[in-house]
Amino acid sequence: MRAVAVMRIAGLLLLLLACLPPHLVAKLFGRSPLPRRFLGTAGWICGARVTTTGTPLDAHSLVIANHVSWLDILVLAGATGTRFVSKAEIRDHPLLRWLADQNDTIYIQRQDRLGVHNQAADVAAALRDPRPLALFPEGATSDGTAMLPFRPSLLAAVAPAPPGTSVRPVAIDYGDERAKMGWADPETGKENALRILGRRGSFAVVVRLLDALPPGEDRKAMARDARAEIEAALGSNPAAPGL
Repeated sequence: MRAVAVMRIAGLLLLLLACLPPHLVAKLFGRSPLPRRFLGTAGWICGARVTTTGTPLDAHSLVIANHVSWLDILVLAGATGTRFVSKAEIRDHPLLRWLADQNDTIYIQRQDRLGVHNQAADVAAALRDPRPLALFPEGATSDGTAMLPFRPSLLAAVAPAPPGTSVRPVAIDYGDERAKMGWADPETGKENALRILGRRGSFAVVVRLLDALPPGEDRKAMARDARAEIEAALGSNPAAPGL
């Protein structure tokens, strides 16, 4: 294991130990502000130097973002304070589940096509909380060079959008580093994490907060429109074939 990776892992552990006591105390009196700070600082330790463009997210926003890396969660949460919709498999990993729970993650069985109605109900219930909620409609990370097709099923909760809710496409842009940040088969999660943590220096990430989509009732059209907006914002990043 490269010395840089060892130093960064040590930094992440120290960060967790430093944030844990005040986080647990804050939870006794309500919602803790520490998850956003922890995730944003963890991204910084991993080398991400994040800037944000566009209009800040409103309360009750549903964020639709592209998905390149596990770093996306650290970057997006640190920049916007968003919660996440996650695949249910995360619950099988005790530490990852505990960390995700601290940020009020909701879990979805992505492969359960018969449960789309229940999934949409879970997302709609989460949007009643004023904090933004983010989902990655690609359903998986990619190699960074092309977006995967967007799955529209989870957008049933906002087709049409409940009153006061906005749907915001967000482009997570690693620029020229996007291919190096990607995670796709056959690389394992451990291999990917050690590769990225072992990189020397830092890298720039721009979180591009795009304009809200117009209200609509067609979730497939909404997925296509969000994907097109993100593709345009990423510029030279080509997208895979459409839905």
